[in-house]
Amino acid sequence: MRRALADSTFLRVYAALLLALVLTFGLAMLGYLIVDQVRREYYRESMAEAPMALLSTLVAEVDPAKRESWLADQSKRLGMQLTLRALDEPDFNYFQRARLEEARPLVSRDGDGNWHLWRRLSNEPLLLEARLSSLSEQQLRGLVGSLRVWLEGKYSPELPLQSLIDRQALPVSLSLTPPTVLDEEQLERLADGDVVMHLLPERGTVSAFARLKPMTDNSGTRWIRVGPLYAFDPMPLVLTLGLVLVALTLLAGAIYLIVRSVEARMARLEKAATRIAGGYLDTRVKVDSSDFMGRLGMAFNGMAAQVQSLIRAQQEMIRAVSHELRTPVARIRFAVQMVDDMTEQEGVRRQLKGIDSDIEELDQLIDEILTYAKLGSDNASGVRLEAETVECRDLAGRVVEALDSLHPHIELAIAPGEEIEVVAEPRYLQRALQNLVANACRHAESRVLITLSRDARAVRLDVEDDGPGVPEHERTEVFKPFARLDDSRTRRSGGYGLGLSIVQKIMLWHGGSVVVDDSQILGGARFSLLLPGTASPSRIGN
Repeated sequence: MRRALADSTFLRVYAALLLALVLTFGLAMLGYLIVDQVRREYYRESMAEAPMALLSTLVAEVDPAKRESWLADQSKRLGMQLTLRALDEPDFNYFQRARLEEARPLVSRDGDGNWHLWRRLSNEPLLLEARLSSLSEQQLRGLVGSLRVWLEGKYSPELPLQSLIDRQALPVSLSLTPPTVLDEEQLERLADGDVVMHLLPERGTVSAFARLKPMTDNSGTRWIRVGPLYAFDPMPLVLTLGLVLVALTLLAGAIYLIVRSVEARMARLEKAATRIAGGYLDTRVKVDSSDFMGRLGMAFNGMAAQVQSLIRAQQEMIRAVSHELRTPVARIRFAVQMVDDMTEQEGVRRQLKGIDSDIEELDQLIDEILTYAKLGSDNASGVRLEAETVECRDLAGRVVEALDSLHPHIELAIAPGEEIEVVAEPRYLQRALQNLVANACRHAESRVLITLSRDARAVRLDVEDDGPGVPEHERTEVFKPFARLDDSRTRRSGGYGLGLSIVQKIMLWHGGSVVVDDSQILGGARFSLLLPGTASPSRIGN
């Protein structure tokens, strides 16, 4: 199984997503249980607050010698076991003792399922403990009865009854009129001194009513209500939805991190493929695992190395053949010169002059092939250019000065504009611009215009002519080696079909490009060199 997970990207991603789902579900359930437990603890404490406050107040007012019998009587009447313990007798932790010191009740459950309630007596180092197995109607009735007896004995006109009730934190209310929620039979039982229970099932509440005896002959009858006491509600819908939302957010974050790691590896592979497609055959992908993505990266690197090796071998062969051609060409030129020196016949001299022109053209073709092979070999080997800042307007001026005398019938001009600098290898950039201008001069009727411009991202060198232009469907073909358009395969236009290919190689080496479209000014073709506005550190410079 571990081997399968290591070798399969799909299984790894699936297992990671499944693990994230399980962990998120576990965290959500843990959060639900913790929140539910906190709510239950709070509910138990709130339910125990009022009874324990009343009982601790009652027992504190009993004579210490009679407390044991009083507790036994109350235990029998309430259906629970009441005992007094020393403050340091139970084994409580720090937080439990802090709660007791704050006069707050403490609630716990033992292994037998019995509930234990503790509360400290005011101004005494004693704890009142109540132990019961479950809540019952008997306990509520007994507590209400004890409260009624206590209020009847404690109330005086000088002591406001409500402040006495508030001090004990009991859910008690007093009324001068009989409860309206009770029927006639229940009201009669109240008049007889009974404690009447009132249940509202649809609300999950229970209330207890009792009648207080008049304190004096002039005072009226009062009715006491304890409650409503609410049953424990399940977790609210809003809180549940909040937990689900948090769980989904965690799950979404985990899935994003997992998928993002796979996407990052695919992005590296895509970037490497794009660079290789741009001619940077020394590009390789970092392989950091042995799974499917790792094997794909190794296969990609092997493919790139093989392609680089083949292209390098091809360029080396072209270079070797070109060098080998120079020797027989030199011998032929030497023989032609010897024949020219040995004869005085005009016809023979004309033929020898034509042969010499062909030899010169062959020499130029060999130079072009060597240049093309060198560019391709250096690019495939990852050789970096030694770049520097080049002033484009001065460079264009040198190109015009070199070609102007060779094409006297063509008007060569540079459009006016600002000085533009670019980081490039000056010799190769001049060669690229010179090839474009020479190509334009061969096809132009009378004018060639060089325009220099800059935008936010690139420096642009445009070469326009008033010739026939380049058909749209052949604009990608003109940059292929030895490619010529049908209307340019004449002795007048000349060329070897390598000039534009060399331009493309130079621009790729600089991280730029060359494009061709229609000239809006002269009506012919417009070839454009596009160079990055800043140097590309991965390809230019040492």
